[in-house]
Amino acid sequence: METALLGSLISAMATVLGAVPLFFVKTLSEKWKDILIAFTAGIMVSASTFGLMPQAIKESGITALTVGLLIGIFVLDLIERNIPHIDVENDAGISQFDSKSLLVIIALFIHNIPEGLSTGFSYASANEGLGPLVAISIGAQNMPEGLVLAVFLLNSKVSRLRSFLLVTLTGLMEMVSAVIGYFTASFIHSLVGYGLAFAAGAMMFIVYKELVPESHGHGFERQSTYSFILGLLVMVYISHWFG
Repeated sequence: METALLGSLISAMATVLGAVPLFFVKTLSEKWKDILIAFTAGIMVSASTFGLMPQAIKESGITALTVGLLIGIFVLDLIERNIPHIDVENDAGISQFDSKSLLVIIALFIHNIPEGLSTGFSYASANEGLGPLVAISIGAQNMPEGLVLAVFLLNSKVSRLRSFLLVTLTGLMEMVSAVIGYFTASFIHSLVGYGLAFAAGAMMFIVYKELVPESHGHGFERQSTYSFILGLLVMVYISHWFG
């Protein structure tokens, strides 16, 4: 349990780490944003393909993989359809912390729930190395997400300190849901395979629906492609290291 808490804390606080640059800059270079997002996409694809899905089959079989994967995709699709998406460029003209800004923060809270559950399910798995693997991959995704949120809040005329605190709160939500996922899977062990597949589905949806399009819309597609491959290889090495 202590290991799961530590892993979920590290993953959640990666959101906060991503917001640290807001104390030094207020704008994001499109080139480096695309490269970081593509790198994150590679990490998440690698973790899903080589870590979560094989372990889900091992824990509960191919049917659990199919059902859990589809549920993960449908849940993320439902979230994406019903809550706003952060667009730093188009929302840069917001002059105050209005109702839309509040809605975006609520959206990030909701987004972090399935991510936290994914981490919790992974630590409940029989594969001890899977939890750190997923925590790292989710954490990598959280860093640019935290930075984008921080810049959005700054553009909404929120102070740097308040922006940092709001980003921290969204990260803590992920830790809470990770604990819920861990205890649920621990007490109902048959759910572990479904939970791992759910995590894989959620990750793959995020990659294809959000990360890849975001990293290929500003003329830096070639650099983003190499960054994606690098992220995939980095996670392969980390997976090999954790065994």
